[in-house]
Amino acid sequence: MLTELSKNDAKEMLRDVGLRATAPRVAVLRLLAQAKRPLSHSEVVSEMGPSDWDQATLYRNLVCLVDYDLATVASNIGGIARYELRSDDKTLHLHPHFSCRTCGSVECLPTAKLEGPVSAEWGMSLASAELQLIGVCPRCT
Repeated sequence: MLTELSKNDAKEMLRDVGLRATAPRVAVLRLLAQAKRPLSHSEVVSEMGPSDWDQATLYRNLVCLVDYDLATVASNIGGIARYELRSDDKTLHLHPHFSCRTCGSVECLPTAKLEGPVSAEWGMSLASAELQLIGVCPRCT
């Protein structure tokens, strides 16, 4: 996503959806906002470094952010959920994700935007969409 999100803005986003703005929730939300690519739970733990929050707390907060539509599971390749901040744009604008078969990294491909016109009939039914491209990344070739 790569946007700077202040603590106050993060707290406001949480409160706007009816969540308490706890310190770990604010930290996870801000981390997702500045991430260059979707992050797995273990990457979130690693990026947070030494903190007062254990792995279970960080995981529960990732799930909570998804449940309240502030974040999304951008990729589930290999059974590993990777999270990113949900876009403000509620129309169907997709950017695909690339998953490397060799190193397992998942990267956003933001310049490859896809737009899908969805009729009103189907638009009401659509909860989310995913596009995964799988191959060998430039670092591994």
